[in-house]
Amino acid sequence: MSSRVALSVVEGSGMTDQSNGNWRPWLATRTSIFQVEEGLSLAPKFDAAGHIPVVTTDADTGEVLMMAVMNAEALVRTIETGEAHYWSRSRQRIWHKGATSGLVQRVIEMRVDDDQDAIWLRVKVAGSGASCHVGYRSCFYRSVPLGILGDAAVTLRFEEHRKVFDPDAVYGDSPNPTQL
Repeated sequence: MSSRVALSVVEGSGMTDQSNGNWRPWLATRTSIFQVEEGLSLAPKFDAAGHIPVVTTDADTGEVLMMAVMNAEALVRTIETGEAHYWSRSRQRIWHKGATSGLVQRVIEMRVDDDQDAIWLRVKVAGSGASCHVGYRSCFYRSVPLGILGDAAVTLRFEEHRKVFDPDAVYGDSPNPTQL
């Protein structure tokens, strides 16, 4: 069964109205190694906190844009809408990427890894194409030099030297999601 056929069954079904958190009509129960690794059922493995890691890349360039987590609701909403939804650990709520900034991530392809405990989204980002709340295109805008360890903390190197948007202008008084 192709993913288009599977998605057409749930489009417009109101599947995100699952106030009791029962996502089982769309997310299969894990029943066997074969089902998880070779089967056609989406049977994701969430961690103890109910999260699954998500790596998001640019659909055209392959550049890594961000890493986040989804809970079952965010995963189902992403499938249903074709736009990236995540679980915000700092805000403790569903986060529709781009809802505030306009930098919506339209999902071109979603993949699940071999044991279904990680998701990969290939996306096209609206507007400036940025995915980082700090204003850079990628959340991975700094690199860690290798082979250099001295007596002080490692010094990061900027790989992106220009912000593509002003976070203060976009987010205003919204609280910064970075936690110390």
